[in-house]
Parts: sequence; structure tokens; C-alpha cells
Amino acid sequence: MTFKLHFRRLALPWMFLPAALLAADVVQLAPAQMPRITKVDERFQSYNVEMVEVTGGRFWAPYKKKPATAAEAPAPRPAVAGLDPSLFMQRSPIELANPRLLKLAAALGPAYIRVSGSWANSTYFHDADTPAPTTPPEGFGGVLTRAEWRAVMNFAKAVNGRVVTSFAVSPGVRDAGGIWTPVEAHKLAAYTKSIGGSIAAAEMFNEPNFAAMAGAPKGYTAETYGKDFAAFLGFAKKELPEMLILGPGSVGEAGGLSSFSGLKTEEILKASPRGIEAFSYHFYGAVSKRCGGMPGVPQAAPETALTAEWLGRTERDAAFYEALRDKYEPGKPMWLTETGETACGGNAWASTFVDSFRYLGQLGRLARRGVQVVMHNTLSASDYALIDEETLTPRPNYWAALLWAKVMGSTVLDAGARAPENTYVYAHCLRGTPGGVGVLALNANRESAVEVNLPAASERYTLTARELLGGEVELNGRPLKVSSAGDVPEPKGAKAAAGVQDLPPLSITFFAIPGAANAACR
Repeated sequence: MTFKLHFRRLALPWMFLPAALLAADVVQLAPAQMPRITKVDERFQSYNVEMVEVTGGRFWAPYKKKPATAAEAPAPRPAVAGLDPSLFMQRSPIELANPRLLKLAAALGPAYIRVSGSWANSTYFHDADTPAPTTPPEGFGGVLTRAEWRAVMNFAKAVNGRVVTSFAVSPGVRDAGGIWTPVEAHKLAAYTKSIGGSIAAAEMFNEPNFAAMAGAPKGYTAETYGKDFAAFLGFAKKELPEMLILGPGSVGEAGGLSSFSGLKTEEILKASPRGIEAFSYHFYGAVSKRCGGMPGVPQAAPETALTAEWLGRTERDAAFYEALRDKYEPGKPMWLTETGETACGGNAWASTFVDSFRYLGQLGRLARRGVQVVMHNTLSASDYALIDEETLTPRPNYWAALLWAKVMGSTVLDAGARAPENTYVYAHCLRGTPGGVGVLALNANRESAVEVNLPAASERYTLTARELLGGEVELNGRPLKVSSAGDVPEPKGAKAAAGVQDLPPLSITFFAIPGAANAACR
């Protein structure tokens, strides 16, 4: 069975392109013969719910919202030099029991749900059913209640999720010598067990290479981390033996924040005992407009959102951290535990269709590299969220995620041939269909159509938008929407007969090929 892909430059609307006109250049793909590259976790596509969402507190203010004023007395939070306090917004705890949110999240399952972030580094767990303190105890910056943590566990159970987290490392958990103690971690672990919950995996804390900016004691060094991690290993092995130990969870050293001063991951690894069970890292290709005041850090613009350089940055950082993994923790699986359009809450255009090319391209690229899990930041907070936090309306990336979950299984295949410029093709075994193959084709060309010649019938799912920087998305020409109650429609494919199929400019297409008969997918 062969699968031919070829292209031509035409400015006609995609629905009027004549299928009889074929280009001279033909890229041939053979789904039946595509070899297996690797296999990723069944919860490969996952997401974050920030700890500060769970507890309430000051998080990145969406651009469309009126931010807090600098005159407001901010709650304790990680200090970021050069940033205006008005860029943050005070939030009430997220309503994880909201029926609409539960339906939207369940449609993306199974998934890991990471409850962490910089704010988690200094969160105190109020391990009692009495009212929580109005201000955090000394040495902490926020308060997590039993009810809030129980809501996390209930949410995970309801949406086919497994919880990933991290622990406090602020001055409030340190002994007289300044070394980490499990005083808070022990309380959280014991309470989790008491309510029948579990923690699937955890980093010791969030982004240790920026420890001083996120709640760790002043003067925190790689040597301090090494001592802390040794203590953490002892705690984890004793009290949470089934929890996967992730780490170190660093970010930005390959380019995005490489000019910003902080600890180096290699120094951290040198100073630490071995014990990581999966090597975790974070990735943002740049910082958002909010953090434009930070000297030496790159910005991003929608004009470059479809360029090969922008879309390829995720592989640059993956390669950087893979090299460190190979040197210090060889053979350990890679997890990307936090990522999004840009750091600092994302740009305004992170919530539009143009970012879906990055979102899906990142999944396709990292799956090919064998990265086991990719956790998007966030499910429903700020501009890079999959879901609008106020209206709980799915954004374009949500619909992209829904189709990935429907079509792309855990076994990654080698699509084989080269694609035309600004076109990217990925293949996995078709989810839930032995022998079937799922193909994802991203046509990031603004005017060029791409043609696919399928030798057999398939189901086609094409995402387009009338406005590239708009929040509405269409599936096979029809708008995608949830019901007023938040019921998620089952994506309906269009029957694609054997023969030429056109991929419109600026489109994302999944092909489900149940009859591919690929032996690697049986």
C-alpha cells in the first residue's frame, strides 16, 4: 500500500482545487511498511493545572482581562526582577468539580495532570479540617488545604488522569543546617493515601535552575540541591515507593532563557546522587510579551509562528537535555513536564489557530524522538490554556488535542519520505485499531496546497480557520463547538475515497487509515 503526497503552488481556495492536476514532485509514503520507531506513554499528551490555580493566588493575568494594579498589596509570590506586579492577577481556587470542565478534560483522557509550577515550591499544606490560616506560615508563600488537594484527586479520577506534582523547598521546610526536610512532603503523602489517592510521579521541585526566583532560599547552589535531592530520595523510596521520581525539571538553557543567570543543570547533576527514574525538563521557545522587561530573553511574534525555525525550537531543547541525560542518567526516559507557546502565560495569539501548528508539531517531533510524555501548560489558565478560564470554551489547541487523542496511538512510526517545504508529516499506529495507521499532515504554507494520494479509503479530519489569528476552528468546513452543558461532540471524519486528497493552505489534517495492515501496529 502506498501513500503519495505531492504539492503545487495555487492561490485558489482549497475546496475548489481540481484533483486532476498533479505536480511533478511526488513524495511517496507507504503506511503498510512504515517501521516502528518507538513507543510513548499512553498518557503522552498531558497537561498542567498549576498549584496556584488549586490554592488561589496571583498568576499571569490574561491580556483581555484588566490586570491587578501595582498599588495592590500582592500575595507572596516568586519575585521576578523587572516585571510589573500588574502583570499578575489574583485568582480564586479553580472549581475542579465544575461539570463542564470535567467533561472537557475527560475527553482528553487518559492523561497525566501535573499540579506544580513555581508557586508550588513554597506552598504549605494545611493538614487539618479547620479553617486555613489567612496568611501562610513563616517560610512559605501559599496555603493548600485538604479540600483543595482532595478536589485534585477527585478530578483526576473523574477524567482518567494520574497526578504528577512537586514539593515545597522554601525556608519553611529546612533544618538548622539549611537542608530540605520532608515535613511538608510527608503530610501531603500521608493525606493522599488516606483518601485513596495516589501520586504517579513527582519532581522534587519546579525548575531548580531558577531556584532563587521561585521560593528556594537565597544563595541556593547546586551543592545545596545535591544534598536536598539525597534527602528527597530517602523520603520518596520510603513513603512513596510506587511514585516515579522525575528530575531535575530545568528550563531554557538551550536558547530560550540561556542568557539569564541561574544554576546550570549540569552542575546540579554533578552534585546530585543518581536516582532519577525519568529525566524531566521544561520547554518554552521564548517568553511572552509580559516578560519583555527581562533583559536578554527572546520574544516571539505571530508573523514567525509558522516558520521552520520557530517550529523546530522544541527539538533544539530536547537535544540539549537528552545530551545531559545520556551523560548523567543514561537510558532513562525523557519527560517534558511543562511547555506552551511562550513562558510567562503565553502571548495573546497563543489562544488562536496559528499556535495549533506548534502544538501538534511539537507532539509529532517529540514522539519521534521517544520523549514519553508532553505536558501542556495549562488546561485552563491564562492565554496559553487549552480552555478559556472564564467561559470554559475550548480554544483551537483543545480541538487539536482532541483529534490527536482520537487518531494517534502510542506506537510511533517512521513516515519515511521528505515532505514539501513548510509541510510536516507524522505517523503513529491508529488508536484502538490493530493494523491501522494514523497520519498527521501540517500544511503551514500560506498559499500552497498539498495533495495526498491515498490508495485506500480513509477517514479525514481537516482543521481550518477563517482567521489564522482567530479563536474559531472548523472541522471539515464545519465549526467545532461544545453544547451549552459542555458536552464534547465526537469528531466526525469525512469519508475519503482512494485517490487524490487536497490539503488546503494553513490546514491541519489527520487521516485515519484502518486498513493499512501495518504489522508494527498489530
